[in-house]
Amino acid sequence: MSKETLNAKRLLCPLPVIRTQDKVKTMQIGDVLEVVCTDPGVMQDIPAWCRINGHKVLDTLTDEMEYTIILEVG
Repeated sequence: MSKETLNAKRLLCPLPVIRTQDKVKTMQIGDVLEVVCTDPGVMQDIPAWCRINGHKVLDTLTDEMEYTIILEVG
């Protein structure tokens, strides 16, 4: 199992979801991806994408104007 971080700061919808999808394609089942964004819409968009595609959201964090979603590749 590996853990990687995706910097999706300063990207607006739908780019954070697209970049997340592209990154997950390069990862193995059970790997963990931390996605760091500045678009608050990702707090709904990425978890919805995870549900549709069989990935698991492990945690969501909000700090000032930064939003982090930690997911496990399914």
